[in-house]
Amino acid sequence: MDGVIVDSMPYHFLAWYEALRPWGVRVSCMDVYLKEGERWDKTLTSLLNDERIQPSKATLKKIFLVRQKIFKKYFKRFIFKGAKGFLQCLKRKGYLLGLVTGTPENEINKILPGGIKNLFDIIIPGNDVKHGKPHPEPYLKACSGLRLKPSECAVIENAPLGIKSAKAAGMFCIALTTSLPAPYLKGADRVAGSLEEITGIIEGTCRL
Repeated sequence: MDGVIVDSMPYHFLAWYEALRPWGVRVSCMDVYLKEGERWDKTLTSLLNDERIQPSKATLKKIFLVRQKIFKKYFKRFIFKGAKGFLQCLKRKGYLLGLVTGTPENEINKILPGGIKNLFDIIIPGNDVKHGKPHPEPYLKACSGLRLKPSECAVIENAPLGIKSAKAAGMFCIALTTSLPAPYLKGADRVAGSLEEITGIIEGTCRL
């Protein structure tokens, strides 16, 4: 979702940056982008541990709530060009669509427009799995819900942890360079610069 359908990664970085600054933690854009796709609690713990801070569960929750308020304050929804048309095209062709994200369920509605959210046959939010990306559980759960084998699925990702998750689940993975350049997306089966490019990979006759 983030960095694939919605251009939201800059706002996620800003939210983490401002929420952690009072704790003396200065995160970089790369710190956040490379952790994209993880459950929020794992990301936050990792960022704090990098500065030798060992947070309690209550502290994690407190910082995360501050982070969410900051994100809500700054976030401006911007859907990547062609995203809705791309999904609609795949639906017309009879493909089943799944959304696998590290974002909690209650935040998905704030980020994703209903007209796009309703195109998905299944949505696996970050709070619906025990192990987030790079563990294969999120994608395997989507497969199970769609009643498909991993070998029958193609995953579109934008970050290293998501690529690892998809490949560990045994799926074909296409990586988008919307968040990170190609050298950071090693492990993907294919790399594309836009959803328009992916159209040709998945379905040559489908035009946006």
